Amino acid sequence: SSWSQYNVSVMSITADDVAAAEAATNAQGDLVRALKADLKAGKPGITKEDVTAAVEVLKERKASLAALLKDLQAQGGATGVVNKEETRRILNDALERRLFVVPSFRIYGGVSGLFDLGPPGCAIKANLLAFWRQHFVVNESMLEVECPAVTPEPVLKASGHVDRFTDLMVTDTVTNEPFRADHLLEDALEKIMEDPKESAERKKEALNLKTIIDELDEKQLGEQLKNYNITAPETGNPISDPYPFNLMFATQIGPSGYMKGFLRPETAQGIFTNFRDLYYFNGGKLPFAAAQIGESYRNEISPKAGLLRVRQFTQAEIEHFVNPSDKAHHKFKEVANVELSLYGREQQMGESKKPVKKTMKAAVDEGMINNETLAYYMARTHLFLEAIGVDIRRLRFRQHLTHEMAHYACDCWDAEIECSYGWTECVGIADRSAFDLKAHAVASKTDLDAFEAYAKPVVVEKLEAAPNKQLIGKALKGDGKIAMEVMATMSQEGLAKLQSDLASGGAALTL
Repeated sequence: SSWSQYNVSVMSITADDVAAAEAATNAQGDLVRALKADLKAGKPGITKEDVTAAVEVLKERKASLAALLKDLQAQGGATGVVNKEETRRILNDALERRLFVVPSFRIYGGVSGLFDLGPPGCAIKANLLAFWRQHFVVNESMLEVECPAVTPEPVLKASGHVDRFTDLMVTDTVTNEPFRADHLLEDALEKIMEDPKESAERKKEALNLKTIIDELDEKQLGEQLKNYNITAPETGNPISDPYPFNLMFATQIGPSGYMKGFLRPETAQGIFTNFRDLYYFNGGKLPFAAAQIGESYRNEISPKAGLLRVRQFTQAEIEHFVNPSDKAHHKFKEVANVELSLYGREQQMGESKKPVKKTMKAAVDEGMINNETLAYYMARTHLFLEAIGVDIRRLRFRQHLTHEMAHYACDCWDAEIECSYGWTECVGIADRSAFDLKAHAVASKTDLDAFEAYAKPVVVEKLEAAPNKQLIGKALKGDGKIAMEVMATMSQEGLAKLQSDLASGGAALTL
C-alpha cells in the first residue's frame, strides 16, 4: 500500500494529462465567452461577478496547463504534444529546403510577412485554385470577375476600411521604428512568466493580464505598457503612446498625386461595385453568384504565425445575391444529408462545449442555420476542404455569437481547422444582408437595387422629394444644386423625418 502511494506521488506526466488539461482550459474559455455574451445581452441572472469568477477559474486552469507542459518538457516526453514551436520550425525548414516557400528578397535580408513560392509551392497553389474554380465557379455557374488590386479611396471609404481597418501601434521615439503594441506587451509578459527569478505572484499577475490582452482599448493598453516599463526591443529607447494604424497600403493613382488609392485588403469590394453590370449580364434575375480569385494586401505591423499572417496573400471569394424574402437554394437537396461538425451558439454557451454532428436539413429545419443558401455553401465548403485533404476530424464550423456579429448580419459561421496554432479560421461564411450594396449605392449615388416581378400587383406608397427649385436656388445660390441632389438620394426614413420637421416649422439639411 505504501509503495503504491509512493508511485502515485511521483507518477510521470503523460500526453493524456496535458490533453485533458487543454480540454478543461478550452471548455472554461468557452464558458467565459458565453457568460460575456449573456451579460452583454442582458440575460437575467448573469452578473459581472459571474464573469469575473469564471475568468479567475480560466486563469487557474491556464496556469496549471503551463505547469504541466513545463514538467512534461523537463522529463523529455511527448515533444510532439508540447513543443509545437519546434514542430513548426522543423516543418518550415523542410519547406524552405525543398523550395516550397521561402522568405522574399532573402539575399537582401528579407521582409517579414512576404514569401515567395518555389516550383513545388506554385504547383500546389495552381492545383488548389484550379480545383476551387471547378468546384465552385464552374459547377455552380458563377460569374467570375477579375478586378484591379489598386482601389480608389472613395470605394474603401464607403466600405468602412478607411476608418476602421486598424491595429494599435507604438513607435521608438528615437528611431521611429514601429511595433504592434499588444505584441510588445505580450512578449514582456511571457518573459516574466518564464523567468525563474520572478516571484509566483508576479507571474500570476502577468498571466492574468495576458488572458485579457485582446480586450484592452487604446488607453488601457498604453497604461499597461507604462506599468511594465516596456521599451523598444532592440534599442531600449522609450516608445510612444499607442495609436491606431490603418492596415491598408496607401498609394497615389496617376502622376499628379491628387487621386489617393489603396491596395485592396480584400477581393469582395470589386464584386459589389460591379453588381449592377453583373445583374444585367445575368438577365436581370436573382439569385446569382459572383466569384473572384486575386491578391489582397494588408500592411501588418509585425507579421507572425508564418503563412497564416502575411502582407500579401491570395483570396478566393464568392458573393451570392439572393432575394432577402426567399433564401431557399434550388440545389439544397443535393447537400441536405451532408453531415457537418457544428459548433453553434448553444454548444458554445451550454455545458458540453463540444460541436454536434448534424445534417444540413436538420440544422436548417431546427433553425440552427438561418437559411438554405447559407447551409448550402457551408456544405459545399466542407466537401471542398475534405476533397483537398483536410482531416475532417480537425474541421468544425463555429457560429459567431450574437455580440461577435455586425448589426446588419443575419448569421455567420467560420470553417475552423485545428492546427499547431489551435483552432484557426480558414473560411468565413456569412449572411451580410445588403449592407455593402447599400453603402456603395449611397456613396456613389448609383442605383444598385434588383427587381423582381410579383405574381400579383403590390401597391406601396413611397415618399419622394419634390423641391421648389426656384425658391431653393434663390435662397442657397450655388449650394441649391447640392441640396436637391441630397434630397434626391435620401432614404425613406430621411424623407419622413424631413417631412415631419417641415410640418413642425423648420428642418435642417446637411450638405
